[in-house]
Amino acid sequence: MKVLLPVIFATIAALGNALFTLGQKKSVNVENELLFISICVLITFLTAFCAAPFIGEFSIINTLKGNWKAACLSGIGLFFTFLGFNLLYSKYGVSQYVLYAVISIITTTLLVGVLWLEETVNVYHMIAIVLAILAVIMFSVGQSRI
Repeated sequence: MKVLLPVIFATIAALGNALFTLGQKKSVNVENELLFISICVLITFLTAFCAAPFIGEFSIINTLKGNWKAACLSGIGLFFTFLGFNLLYSKYGVSQYVLYAVISIITTTLLVGVLWLEETVNVYHMIAIVLAILAVIMFSVGQSRI
C-alpha cells in the first residue's frame, strides 16, 4: 500500500487534469479567458465544498484560523496555474503540456520540496531531476523542428 496509494492518488489528479485540459482546449473561442477560468473555479469550489464533509472535520473557522495565509498562497498559486494552462492550451495546444509537467516537476521538487520545505532527496531523485531538465531541452529542440 505504501507504493500503491500514491499511484492511485496521482491517477485521480491526472484524470482530473485531463478533464481540465480538455475543457481548456474546448474553450479556445471564449471571449474572456479569465471569466472562463472564474466559472471553472466556481464549479471547483462548489464541488470541493460539497465533498469536504466526507473527507474530515468540516469547520470553516477552525480551518481558516491557522491556515488563512496558506489558503491565500494556494489560491494565488491556483490562479496562476489556471491562467498558465489556459494561455498554454489556447495559444499552443495540448501537446505543449509536457513542458508544464516537466517544469512543474523541477520547480515543485527543487524550489518547494528541497529549498523551502527542506525535504530530503537521494541520488535517484537527483537523476530524475536531471532527466526532467533534459526532457525540457529535448522537447524544445523537437518543437523547433516541426
